[in-house]
Amino acid sequence: MTCYDRRDLGLLLLRLGTGGVLAAHGSQKLFGWFGGGGIAGTGQFMDSIGYAPGKVSATTAGLAETGGGLLLALGLATPAAGAAAAGAMAGSAVHAPNGFFNQEGGFEYAASLGLTAAGLAVTGPGRLSLDHLLGHTADRSWMVPTALAVTAAATAVAVGARSRRLRKAREGQQGVLFE
Repeated sequence: MTCYDRRDLGLLLLRLGTGGVLAAHGSQKLFGWFGGGGIAGTGQFMDSIGYAPGKVSATTAGLAETGGGLLLALGLATPAAGAAAAGAMAGSAVHAPNGFFNQEGGFEYAASLGLTAAGLAVTGPGRLSLDHLLGHTADRSWMVPTALAVTAAATAVAVGARSRRLRKAREGQQGVLFE
């Protein structure tokens, strides 16, 4: 009999894969690695899609993705890590007008990462994790709903502020009435 089962191995693989991708994705924003824009380039992009101030938005998203991804991969503070990463991916809802599929600029990629991160926050890291090794001191059952609720509220505030900025920018603009 082994001390670890298939569930623990599966959770480890999900954490390493999802956490690694999130950390790489966030490091594009923070450091410009892997062809990313860094804080300056990502900040300009964030400004252009209504997340202002852009540099603050780029830093926040980069930290949530990189930090959440690294913590997920390690299986440390799993509820907070998964919630932070899921919140960052929920902010990618700006891609929804482009449809579902990533090849068309849609939200498929962000949705997959966000849902997997949220699933890991809820399920827990398994026994092959730092949380398990440390006696789950940063992975208590009350932390799951708390982390998800705080992240949902923060994401709603950021996306709502973006929506208000975009509406205000369009005020007074009139579209074509007749073609």
